[in-house]
Parts: sequence; C-alpha cells; structure tokens
Amino acid sequence: MAVTPVSLIVIAVVALIIFGPKKLPQFGKAVGSTLKEFKDATKGLADDDDDDDDRTNRKSDSEAKKEEPKKIESEA
Repeated sequence: MAVTPVSLIVIAVVALIIFGPKKLPQFGKAVGSTLKEFKDATKGLADDDDDDDDRTNRKSDSEAKKEEPKKIESEA
C-alpha cells in the first residue's frame, strides 16, 4: 500500500480533529523522539551484528589457513 499525498492530508486532518491544534505539536514531538530512539537502537543492533560477522569471518579465515597445510601434507 503506497502512501500518497492525499492520504497524508487525510491523516493530518483526522489527527487535527482528534488531538486538537494545541496538543498536535506535542504529539508530533513525541512521535519524532520515539522514531529517533528506534532508529538509534536498530542502528546499534545492526552494528553489533556486523561486528559478530567480522569476528566469525576472521575465525573462519584463520581456521581455513590452519587446515590448508594439513590438506597439502595429506596429498603429498
């Protein structure tokens, strides 16, 4: 489902009717800060996941290097 400019206008009008013009800026600020916290948290998780992948790859590479001489010796 795509968000069109018309649907955004309808959402804004409904929000204005429900929350009123005085509380709408406070509501927008709360939503904005919540989204910022969510993005920061997901970025932190993605960074942690990348670090874990790097450690796994480094360990796999070092294990592969240790195994290569064994393969060469067994072939000889």
